[in-house]
Amino acid sequence: QLVESGGGSVQAGGSLILSCEASGSGFSISSMGWYRRTTGKERELIATITSEDSANVRDSLKGRFAIFRDAAKNTTFLQINNLKPEDTGNYSCNAMCYDYAFDDSGSYRRYLEVWGQGTLVTVSS
Repeated sequence: QLVESGGGSVQAGGSLILSCEASGSGFSISSMGWYRRTTGKERELIATITSEDSANVRDSLKGRFAIFRDAAKNTTFLQINNLKPEDTGNYSCNAMCYDYAFDDSGSYRRYLEVWGQGTLVTVSS
C-alpha cells in the first residue's frame, strides 16, 4: 500500500515536499516514481528513484523538482520548489514491487505495480 501526503494549497513561488510511504510485507521495491495529472493534461511522469538511489527527473522539470527517499522509513519524497499555478494537480506515486517465485528453471522475480490515491496540490497566483 502507498499513501501520499503533503499536498495542499500554496502560493506561487512557494515549496512543498510530498511524501509517499510504502507499507506491507512479502514484497521488495525496485523503484518508485511520482506522477501528476494537471488540468487538461494526461498523467505525466515526474521523477523516479531506484532502490539503489538512482534518481531521474523529467527534463522539463529539472531544477524545480527533486526526488529522494528514506529507505529506513520506506518513504519517497518529492520536493517542489518555485511552485507555479500550472503545477496544480493530483500527484501520485507508484512502486514497482517484486517477490520471488520458483519454477523448473529456478527462481525469478514477479513484479507488481502499486499506486497510491494521490495528493492534491493547488497553487494560486
